Amino acid sequence: MRVAGPVAIVLLSVIGLASPSLGQGDGQTIGGQLRVEDDTGERVPVEGVLVTIDGQGEAVSDAEGRWSIAVSEPGTYTVVLDATTLPDAVSLRDSERGALDMLVEAGQSKTALFALTTGDVGAPADEGEGITGRRVAQLTVEGLKQGLYLAMAAIGLSLIFGTTGLVNFAHAELVTWGGLTTFFFNYYGLAGVLGFLAPLPGPFGDGVNLIFAAVFGMISGGLLGYALDRFLFRGMRRDGVSLIAQMVITIGLSILMRYFFLYNFGGNPRFFQDFASQRAMSIGPVEITPKDLAAMAVSIAILLLVGALLQLTRIGKAMRAVADNRDLAESSGIDVERIIGMVWTAGAALAALGGVFFGLDQVRWDFGFRILLLIFAAVVLGGLGTAYGALVGAIVVGLAINLSTLFIDAELKNMVALLVLVTILLVRPQGILGRPERVG
Repeated sequence: MRVAGPVAIVLLSVIGLASPSLGQGDGQTIGGQLRVEDDTGERVPVEGVLVTIDGQGEAVSDAEGRWSIAVSEPGTYTVVLDATTLPDAVSLRDSERGALDMLVEAGQSKTALFALTTGDVGAPADEGEGITGRRVAQLTVEGLKQGLYLAMAAIGLSLIFGTTGLVNFAHAELVTWGGLTTFFFNYYGLAGVLGFLAPLPGPFGDGVNLIFAAVFGMISGGLLGYALDRFLFRGMRRDGVSLIAQMVITIGLSILMRYFFLYNFGGNPRFFQDFASQRAMSIGPVEITPKDLAAMAVSIAILLLVGALLQLTRIGKAMRAVADNRDLAESSGIDVERIIGMVWTAGAALAALGGVFFGLDQVRWDFGFRILLLIFAAVVLGGLGTAYGALVGAIVVGLAINLSTLFIDAELKNMVALLVLVTILLVRPQGILGRPERVG
């Protein structure tokens, strides 16, 4: 079947998510090596630790700290480290990371990494860990990381609201779309869309490196955003459909897309082929994986680039003009519909890239929906319709959520974002960077 056009490519990308596994064969295993840093700074093996995979078997780490378990078929497995078998002076760095979900393809050997440390650093706060400088620094970095990733999604949502007045509930699915399409290209390459490329070597007939897959995912996100505006919302604006009706349509669109993802992708979490397992490196009192450090650096660079484009380019100035006063911008000769189309494209591409960064931990069919409330909190907190406000709001939300675990249970941390939102809006109703407006 021959299908042309960017919209067709976008749709084929989603359909391709249901493609079969890459390889055929037997011998898939999950294994790893358990090591911990001693008092001299040397990483030494940890022997005699029990690791299990339900329904598949168990293994005990040897003198080199190595263990391996064969799994019967491709799929997602939960690997559990029995913390009670760790030596007295060794514990999990994060007590919640004692069980890892691992996706194993046919004939593949995957490595599971458990972060170990000396002492009882991994204990929950309510068991006596208390507030320490090291823990505050670690949570601050985690908060900045989450805030930067949220900002990638929140800026697009804020710009769309600023230029059209639309509250887009389907924006969360654009975040999910970025993670899913990147996973698709990471495993299947361009042959997943254009089957005749299959005989060629990668990146055409095989999976591509995650960096290139992320670029393809970002492009497909931009194409989807453009298609939604061009073929759905532009017609509604032309026909005078109310913003309330458009908002209700975005809710239905969100549900439709979410379960379309579930149908094609499945309910189990999956993982990118590259950078799935990395050991954290120490930077002062903070430990962070190289992939997260690189993703944070890229996020900062892109957000600075977005700010420069909004401030210094004709297109950016036109976007700000449309967001400030659409009628005046149109009377000044600005093609408002063209600018709105660009905002949708850029906003969706940024959301897709945010989905890639969040997907570095795991890719899920409903991840965007899980963070939708946080995205809205960031946009409203920073000031509706302002890109810089969305950035500031996202950073505040990320820091508040993570630092709150110093005092409350981690399962309640998302509630803090709403408490911060309510508190700040009571003092400054227009948001941190929003402008007060007279109503009525």
